[in-house]
Amino acid sequence: MESDFRIERAPGTASGRSSGSACGHLVWVLATLEDKELNLKEQISASFSKIDRVLSDLKTDKRYLLFANVRLSNVEHKEAFDIEWKAWVGDNPNHWPQLSCVGATLSAGTLVEIAVIAARPLTSNTFFSIA
Repeated sequence: MESDFRIERAPGTASGRSSGSACGHLVWVLATLEDKELNLKEQISASFSKIDRVLSDLKTDKRYLLFANVRLSNVEHKEAFDIEWKAWVGDNPNHWPQLSCVGATLSAGTLVEIAVIAARPLTSNTFFSIA
């Protein structure tokens, strides 16, 4: 059985990694930052900006988020993260994804890492078919 499908990838800044990928109706994006001098609020804001940019590059946006996995270097920062999250994700509960937030050991200086999965509409340029 042969399969024919197209995977799109948004370029990453680290060798061997992409910032996002898409296949059919689904998009995956990971936001980690290279600027380790930023404080927590700045890292969260920059992560959201990166997610917005990569989602746009892959033809969707945060209204179509299905799931978000947040890793914090200190789980005690969850309350501060939640404030920024609620401001970014917006007031419409129809746009709120499932959210998982955990404490994790991250690389030195990284305070937050956010991975999301979003839906996107299919067009003639985005397809998934199995022959």
